[in-house]
Amino acid sequence: MARETTRALRLCLHHMALLRRPPHPAASLQRNRPFSSLREGKRRGLLWKTLVGVSVGVPVAVGVRYAASEPRDRRRMKILTEGFGRFCRCLSVGLVISGDYWWTTNVALRGQDESSPSYLAKMSACHQRAAECMVGGALSNGGLYIKLGQGLCSFNHLLPPEYIRTLQILEDKALNRRYKEVQYIDLRDRFDGDIRTLEILLDVVKFMHPTFGFRWVLKDLKGTLGQELDFENEAKNSERCAEELKHFSFVVVPKVFWEQTSKRVMTAEFCDGCKINDVEEIKRQGLSLKDAADKLIRTFAEQIFYTGFIHADPHPGNVLVRRGPDNKAQLVLLDHGLYQHLSQRDRVALCKLWRSVVLRDEAAMEEHSKALGVKEYFLFCEMLLQRPINMRELGLSNILSREETTYMREMASERFDSIMRVLKSMPRPMLLVFRNINTVRSINISLGAPVDRYFVMAKSAVRGWGNIQAARTGVLPRLWVFRWVRTTWEGLKFELALRWEMAAMSLTRSFLGLLSYVGLVSLDADVYEYLR
Repeated sequence: MARETTRALRLCLHHMALLRRPPHPAASLQRNRPFSSLREGKRRGLLWKTLVGVSVGVPVAVGVRYAASEPRDRRRMKILTEGFGRFCRCLSVGLVISGDYWWTTNVALRGQDESSPSYLAKMSACHQRAAECMVGGALSNGGLYIKLGQGLCSFNHLLPPEYIRTLQILEDKALNRRYKEVQYIDLRDRFDGDIRTLEILLDVVKFMHPTFGFRWVLKDLKGTLGQELDFENEAKNSERCAEELKHFSFVVVPKVFWEQTSKRVMTAEFCDGCKINDVEEIKRQGLSLKDAADKLIRTFAEQIFYTGFIHADPHPGNVLVRRGPDNKAQLVLLDHGLYQHLSQRDRVALCKLWRSVVLRDEAAMEEHSKALGVKEYFLFCEMLLQRPINMRELGLSNILSREETTYMREMASERFDSIMRVLKSMPRPMLLVFRNINTVRSINISLGAPVDRYFVMAKSAVRGWGNIQAARTGVLPRLWVFRWVRTTWEGLKFELALRWEMAAMSLTRSFLGLLSYVGLVSLDADVYEYLR
C-alpha cells in the first residue's frame, strides 16, 4: 500500500513540474501566430486602401477641380503640370548626360591612352549620345529651351563637333514666319514658368558646383528675353532695323502689315532664301561665299559700333541669303523680337577697344576695357574676339589652330572664376552683344572663313566712331559730306597705322634675323619664336 502511495505521489509531482515548466517557444509561436498574422493583415490592408485611395482620389479631385474651374484657372493648372514635367525632363537629361560621361571616362576608358583610336571613338560616341539627349529634351520642352540650344551652336570652337552637328537641328525649329505669326495665349505664363524652372536648375547646379553661378545672367536677361512675347514690339524693332540699315542696299527686312498685327499676331511680307550657313545652296545660286560673309559682318558691325540697336539672335535660321537685283548676295533679316540697346558711351569705348586690339596697342586695350568697367583687360579682349591674342603678331587668323583651340578650352575651364568676374563687371547689354559677335564668328567659320572678320569689324568700328564724333559737333558737321570726310579720314588713319605697325614689325624681324645670322647677337627661345 505504501509503495502504491509513493508511486502516485511521484506521478503527481512529475505532472506538477510539467505544469510549472514555461511553455515551449514553438508552441507559443503557434498559439500567437493567428493573432499576429491578423494584425499584420489589417495593417497591410489599411496601407493598400490608403494607397488606392490616394492614387484614385487625388486625380479625381484634381479632375473635378479642373472641370469646375474657369478657363483661365484651367490654363494655369495645365501650365503648372506641364512646367513640372519640363523640370523633371531637364533634371533627367542632366543626370543621364552626367552619368554617361562619368561611366565613359572612369570605367569604359579607364587606363586607355587619350590619343588612341579606341579612346577617341568611344569619347566621340559619348559626345554624340549627350548631344542627342540634349536635343531631344529641348525639342520636347520647346520654347526657351530651343533658344538656349540655338545659342550653344555658336560655340563651335569650344564644343566637340558632335554637339555642333546635332544642335544645328534646333536652328530650323523657329516659328513658321512665311506670312503670319500667332502667339499662343499661354505663352507668357509658360515663359515665366520656364524662367523659374531654369532658376531652380541653376541653383541646383550652383549647389553642386559653387563656382558655376549663372543665375544672375538669367535674372538680368529676363526682361530682355520677355520682349519676344510682344509682336507689336517685334514689328517696331523690324521697322527701326530697316530704317537704320537702309544705306545697305543688300539688306532686306520683311515689311510689316500693321492692319493684321497685334500683340499676339504679327503679319509680315514673305521673303524666300536659304540659311546663311547653307554652303551648297549658296553655291548653287551662283553666289559668292566671301560676299555673303562680308555683308553679314558689315551689317551687324554697323549695329554694334554705330546704331547701338543690336539684333541679339542672329543665328543662321534668322539670316537668309538670296540673289539680289545686282546678281550678288542679298541678306534677309528675320525674327526681330530680341534686340539690345548699347549706349553711345559704351559704343565709343567698344569701337576704340576693337581698334586697339587689331593694332596691338596694349595700353589702349587696358584703357578702353576700364571704360567698359573691366580691369582684367587682356582676358576681356580674348573673350571678345573668342581667340588667343598674340601681342607679337598683328594678323588674327579666323580659324583657330589646334594649339589655339586647346588654349581657349583650357581658359574656359581653368580661368572660370576670372571669366565670371569679367562678365559681371562689364555693362549688362554687352552679354547679348557677345552673343551677336560670337554667332557671326561661328557663321563665318561655317562658310570657310573667307573674310578677315577682325579687320572688317575694326574698319566698321573706326567708321562708327567717326560717325559718332561727327554727330556730336553741331548742325553743320552733321551734313553727309562732312560725315563722309570725317569717317574716310578716320578709316585712312587706321589703315595707315595698321600698315605702319605691320611694316615696323616686319623690319624688326628682318633686322634681328640679320644680326643673329652674322653672329652679332644671340637670341633666346622667346625671340626665336617671335622671329618665326
